[in-house]
Amino acid sequence: MATARDIRRRIRSVKNIAKVTGALETVAASRVRKAQNQALATRAYAEAALGILRDIGKQQRGDSRHPYLEERSSVRSIAIVLMTSDRGLAGPYNANMIRKATEFEKQQSVPVHYITIGRKGRDWMLRRGARIIADFADLPATPSILDITVIARTAVDDFLSQQVDEVFLAYTLFLDALHHEPHIERLLPLQPIHSEESADSVNNKQPFPSSIYSYEPDPDSILWEILPRFTELQIFHALLEALASEHTARMMAMRHATENANALVSDLTLSYNKARQLAITSEILDIVGGAEALL
Repeated sequence: MATARDIRRRIRSVKNIAKVTGALETVAASRVRKAQNQALATRAYAEAALGILRDIGKQQRGDSRHPYLEERSSVRSIAIVLMTSDRGLAGPYNANMIRKATEFEKQQSVPVHYITIGRKGRDWMLRRGARIIADFADLPATPSILDITVIARTAVDDFLSQQVDEVFLAYTLFLDALHHEPHIERLLPLQPIHSEESADSVNNKQPFPSSIYSYEPDPDSILWEILPRFTELQIFHALLEALASEHTARMMAMRHATENANALVSDLTLSYNKARQLAITSEILDIVGGAEALL
């Protein structure tokens, strides 16, 4: 049985852990609101951009097919842009996303390559022996569109050079403070017209409003200008969704850890009091026994 000194030492250790988890919860909570606002604001912008793309696609001439829209006759390899966090202590956030990506990989009949964003996904894929084309870590806490330009360039260059025939985004879709969904959607080739699934994935299952657009100088010129930007926007939007999910998951995980630590302190305190009472009772019995022996 543990002594009162051992229990007191454990209580002190658990209290220190509770302070750390409480501080991490506070830091995550300070970032959650900003990350959520960014993700939701970008989601609305992505909806509007995809609506314009779909409308332009209806007016596109068959002789001006953009390479971003090229459907390969045979898919020989694919790439997955896997988004995880650089740090742990985020509950099942990283594990769920990695599991989703590996299950998706097992369903493919062609080689799968990875472009990893975040150390957790990179380290896991390295342990599995997966082929990693490029990895990116230590992105800013509040990224801008310029921070993902290199990532977009890597994915696009591999697609245009036909090193891969399809590119997918794997990220955690932010639903609300308690719900996050690991999500995989196709990035390249783009499907601005016929893929209702792509539209639903961007606007979270909300239909597009019908709009009438007027284009200058012409739809084809605008399509060639907007498609590269829209590809970067999709990656940027996915990254913001992942960051909002990560901060929320870490905040909830640290809150639960702090609550569990406080509950453990209460249990240990009770055990400590019982151990002290037992020690005091034993000392009293020894004193009484010694006194009786002197009589």
